[in-house]
Amino acid sequence: MQDGAADRNASWRARIGVIVPVSNTMNEVEFNRMAPSGVTVHCTREPLHKDPGADDFRAMLHDAARSAEALAACKVDVIAYGCTANSMACPADRLLGTMEKAGGTRSVTTAGAILAALKALGVRRIAMATPYTQATNDHEVEFLHEHGIEVVAHAGLGLNVDLAGIQKISRVPPEAVLTHARSVDRKEADALLICCTDFGALPVVDRLEKELGKPVITSNTATFWAALRTAGVKDKVPGCGRLLAEH
Repeated sequence: MQDGAADRNASWRARIGVIVPVSNTMNEVEFNRMAPSGVTVHCTREPLHKDPGADDFRAMLHDAARSAEALAACKVDVIAYGCTANSMACPADRLLGTMEKAGGTRSVTTAGAILAALKALGVRRIAMATPYTQATNDHEVEFLHEHGIEVVAHAGLGLNVDLAGIQKISRVPPEAVLTHARSVDRKEADALLICCTDFGALPVVDRLEKELGKPVITSNTATFWAALRTAGVKDKVPGCGRLLAEH
């Protein structure tokens, strides 16, 4: 325990608020595992949005605003939108603007965090492993390409077809995540990206980095890193990959 820690509240350094889909059970688990002393994580859930752009993102943004307002009551220091696919679909200025107006504080999204993480690591070419269908992967490849990231290989597990499939994502064992991610890697990729905040990749990140000799970023390590740094916490977090250990 740090000197004087007993006299401080649990959130004496920062409170991180997180918006997750109702089905997500992994984001808050992994955020809490990564949190340094004095940093607490507070989650709220919003409905699933299978095709968020169908109504020009109106329902998604409405729910994001309500969630941000709920987190504002916790007086969080930063709000993270913890969903990869939807944050890659909705224009960043609209999503961040909605969250920051409703929540009254700075915000980050998984999509923006992934881009910032790749930039911090000096990465322009990646391999990408996901639990998603080909259609979702194609959309994410397009998003990354539009932001200057080349995806040299990608593969998914095809789980996000319905609620029953989505509920299986967080139940994929770490060894199966490792095997899937390892199979996607290519020599020409500068890093490996494991997408989906409900995909439990944190236990295998360090192992994969040692095995592959390159950075491994996940939706959760990138989002937590961005939220932590936005909140002004500069601690290096070991055991969660190079991003958090070195940047």
